[in-house]
Amino acid sequence: MSKHGSYGKANKGTKKRNVFTRFERIKLMKSRDHWKDRASVFGLPKTKVPS
Repeated sequence: MSKHGSYGKANKGTKKRNVFTRFERIKLMKSRDHWKDRASVFGLPKTKVPS
């Protein structure tokens, strides 16, 4: 019985993410001065991933 192809190396499927998590978006907005304290974390605007 052979091993399935998905059981390859650990970093085989790693690729550049094109989306941020909520916390990453808030951090980026704070650095750009687009974040107000006590703002809602729901319905955040989309942010571009820096190249």
